[in-house]
Amino acid sequence: MTGPGDGEAATAYPVIRKTEEEIARANLTDYARARREFSWTAARRALSGLPEGRGLNIAHEAVDRHADSPRGGHVALRCVGRDDSVTEMTYADLRAASNRFANVLRGMGVGKGERVFTLLGRVPDLYVAVLGTLKNLSVLCPLFSAFGPEPVRERLRLGGGRVLVTTPELYTRKVAAIRDSLPGLTHVLVSGDGPPPPGTLPLRRLMAGAPAEFEIPATDPGDMALLHFTSGTTGTPKGAVHVHEAVVAHHATAVQALDLRPSDVFWCTADPGWVTGMSYGVVAPLTLGATLVTDAGEFDARRWCRVLQDQRVTVWYTAPTALRMLMRHGDALPREYDLSRLRFVASVGEPLNAEVVVWGSRALGLPIHDNWWQTETGAIMIGNLAAMDVKPGSMGRPLPGVEAAVLERGADGRARVAGGAVRVIEEPDVEGELALRPGWPSMFRAYVGDPDRYRQAFAGDWYLSGDVVRRDRDGYFWFVGRSDDVIKSAGHLVGPFEVESVLMEHPAVAEAGVIGKPDPVAGELVKAFVTLNTGFEPTERLRLELIAFGRRRLGAVAPREVVFDQNLPHTRSGKVMRRLLKARELGLPEGDLSTLEPRPGAAP
Repeated sequence: MTGPGDGEAATAYPVIRKTEEEIARANLTDYARARREFSWTAARRALSGLPEGRGLNIAHEAVDRHADSPRGGHVALRCVGRDDSVTEMTYADLRAASNRFANVLRGMGVGKGERVFTLLGRVPDLYVAVLGTLKNLSVLCPLFSAFGPEPVRERLRLGGGRVLVTTPELYTRKVAAIRDSLPGLTHVLVSGDGPPPPGTLPLRRLMAGAPAEFEIPATDPGDMALLHFTSGTTGTPKGAVHVHEAVVAHHATAVQALDLRPSDVFWCTADPGWVTGMSYGVVAPLTLGATLVTDAGEFDARRWCRVLQDQRVTVWYTAPTALRMLMRHGDALPREYDLSRLRFVASVGEPLNAEVVVWGSRALGLPIHDNWWQTETGAIMIGNLAAMDVKPGSMGRPLPGVEAAVLERGADGRARVAGGAVRVIEEPDVEGELALRPGWPSMFRAYVGDPDRYRQAFAGDWYLSGDVVRRDRDGYFWFVGRSDDVIKSAGHLVGPFEVESVLMEHPAVAEAGVIGKPDPVAGELVKAFVTLNTGFEPTERLRLELIAFGRRRLGAVAPREVVFDQNLPHTRSGKVMRRLLKARELGLPEGDLSTLEPRPGAAP
């Protein structure tokens, strides 16, 4: 094992060295020089802007500028259906369809700044709705299609949703029963050819009657474009506001961190309801004029290998959970398929195990390049780049244009602030909170309706990520853990408070505490500790009932495990101590218990 601080990874795995040939092929060949010379102003010049200097619009950069060029006939979108059927749209096709959707919105009186939510899987209508919304200067708010009714309702309420685009099935299962509680939701558009459910409008018919020409209005780079919800450890989900200028970072980071080019066939497996599936599953590859592959099917190891082979994918961006599941099949499975076109593989969503990086080198012939960013950052901030040696288990180094630091932490685990200032840790291999200096274009601009929460995300001149890291002497960052309790399960961010709140709606539940339990495949599983009301017994039948109740209300982010505990640990102010629950679950030291409320019957 290599010791930390000597320039090698502090793991049992050696550094994966890039060859001179690999370095020469990369978009970014000289990391140090790129860091010195990069500017976001210059990155902005790589995009065209709206004609006649009318500003900067994400949809124009992603679609219209290509459709107006010789690249208009190039395939922009290749959608693989659940039945393996393939639907293709060129850049010219995508321009016409997104224009029609923008005209549908305009015809309904939906204008600039009004919120359009999508509750859709990876189907063509999703991409058309996203781009048409942005053309209309309305705000796009994507939802995860596996959410249950309560998470859907809460986000529509917080975001002030006026329009929802979904399917008849999803509307019937997840929206119809909550519709009356959302008076601001005036239009629901449903896809498909069948009769729309009561209270909804047929998207296909509306699109057919809308013009295929639309002039994008003047767009200020600071105009609100995207609203991404991310779960917090307490309180309601946070709605992170992003603006049209974010497209500058989407484009630049796709070139730098994903080594993406116009000639590529790119597959991002992230669900479009999450920020990765929007920033890199829709916007970034289209800004480059690449071909974007999507798959509406569920994960299956053989299916995914077949998609990589049949669609001739060259750059693949996926999640550690999927890679770990593939790794469970051993080295032989990928070798049954022709993956010779694949040249770059990257991962995001949660820390990537060093074993998976090495497995990629062995089974795919390519190391997996981990990178790091958040909903709030809007784009990749730290990564293992194509021309950079890979230290298995490391997040990589900051991208050009990104200034990252490790800040000293206080007793509460967050960055220590004294007199409005923070201390940057210069020494290598010392743990602290990862912080970024604001200024990149995709930085979030607000938490919708919650200015106090937004202010708390900053200290001095730094954005506080909430992640605990260390930086080695070569400038590579290593993830240590979260300074809060947000659960990362199979690439999804799960807020414990939201899960606890739903469980407590069950008549048997008096209180709940929710944690993430480590899992070799999903990263973490959601586990709930439940205190029962008087008159209820902790039976196996009730436990299964609570799991089913959570699944109905929360969907894929519901607890997988429920245990009964009539003495949940509390702070003296009455909050359940999730940190302590997790320490006891993992057999770890319980740490400072000075704020712990005494157990019933304990000595004062």
